[in-house]
Amino acid sequence: MATKIKLMRLGKMRAPYYRIVVADSRTKREGRVIETIGKYHPKEEPSFIEVDSERAQYWLGVGAQPTEPVAAIFRVTGDWQRFKGEAAPPPMRVAAPKPDKKAIYEDAVRNSGGEEPAAGATTPKKKAAPRAESPADTVAEAAGAGGEGAASGGAPTTAAE
Repeated sequence: MATKIKLMRLGKMRAPYYRIVVADSRTKREGRVIETIGKYHPKEEPSFIEVDSERAQYWLGVGAQPTEPVAAIFRVTGDWQRFKGEAAPPPMRVAAPKPDKKAIYEDAVRNSGGEEPAAGATTPKKKAAPRAESPADTVAEAAGAGGEGAASGGAPTTAAE
């Protein structure tokens, strides 16, 4: 069986990522694979390349043929030069490690001094403005001040009130 080392495309439109796989040369691009030996994410800056070098050397040794893109990846990682017995290439660029979110938070707390905000730092809560009295309220109060019982809406008043 003729084997190829090729890229299996995954991801979505305009955001591809690939697995480096060993498969029968007659299978489709996303068809059945024998073994997955690496990953390639071309959209990251710098491109993410991860190859299981030991397995790549094994498959190259037993006669698996890499496709052109995979051969280019092997040249970048140095696997092709190791297989051919040539000098190693310059080291790959590697993305800087992402900072730990917990460490960033602790630094921010430390830099703030852990103090409460100053008294003048916050704005005071607004108080509700006094309600403007409507003309109907003022008429009802005037009628109630006259001492007549009609201010309560015409209901008869008792002597206890």
